[in-house]
This record gives sequence, C-alpha cells and structure tokens, in this order.
Amino acid sequence: ASASVLVPLIEREAGLTVLLTRRTAALRDHAGQISFPGGRAEADDADAIATALREAEEEVGLPAQQVEVLGALPIYRTVTHYDVTPVVGLVRPPLALRLDAREVDAAFEVPLAFLMTPAHHQRHVFEFAGQPRHFLSMPWVAPGDASPPYFIWGATAAMLRNLYRFLVD
Repeated sequence: ASASVLVPLIEREAGLTVLLTRRTAALRDHAGQISFPGGRAEADDADAIATALREAEEEVGLPAQQVEVLGALPIYRTVTHYDVTPVVGLVRPPLALRLDAREVDAAFEVPLAFLMTPAHHQRHVFEFAGQPRHFLSMPWVAPGDASPPYFIWGATAAMLRNLYRFLVD
C-alpha cells in the first residue's frame, strides 16, 4: 500500500526545526509513536505530494499553501509493508496548528541540527522471530522539559537518517 508523510521544516530564527507528532494511544496502528504527519494515499490524491499535504492538513491543520515543497526522499518500505514517500517541505511561521484529537496527541518541534547530528543517532538490536533486528532512535528532550524524552525511532528515525544522508552527500 502507498502512503506519504510530510517532513515539515519550520523556518525559525534560531534555525530550521522539524515538526513531529505523537500519535494518540487509542490508534490501532503505531499508537503513541512519534511520527511525521501523513498517512495512506487516497484515490483522489493526485500524487504522493498531494497525499502528504492533505494528511498534514487533516492531522495538524497545516494548510497546504503554507508549505513550499522542496522534494521527496526515497520511498521507505515499512515492516507493515507500506511504501511511504517522505515529502520535504519548508514552512514559514506563524503556525496555527489544529490537532485532530482522534489521531494526534501532541505536536512538537525538534531542531534540525539535533536530528542531523550522528552522535544523536542511537543504534539498537533486538531479536524477533529468532532473527536480529536493527533500528535507530533519536531520543529528544526539549530544553527545560522534565517529561520523558520523545522517543523518535523506527520508520520516522530511518527517514530522518535518509534526510541526513541526502544533506551530507
């Protein structure tokens, strides 16, 4: 199945940030996980970019006309067999986000510089069905925030790593 996510790069005075969401605990798939706004392609979406923009508007209230699409990263195949197209877009503030309470528990920004620093890319290995499985994480704690870190991992971390490779190569 095809899906798209928006990788929203927010233009802030201190530098670019990446807008991420935490999915609600009630969702059937990926409950509570950190993700980009996005989802499954629908029949009336013109292309992957249209899917990403529609989903971002539905999930966090980010109007498509506020996003300057820069391009797409390579398709990422998830373990659940979705072919996800990450669409990178530049967003100029102000942001007036409206979260869809059924899907999104929180929206937050992480400095792009933090996410693009390899020292913050933690590698993990676990065993699943007798096979070693590898994944990346990028735990983020906002300055002055006493709550547990946002645990960015899985497909979201992998797509951020692909963005890193694209930017450094």
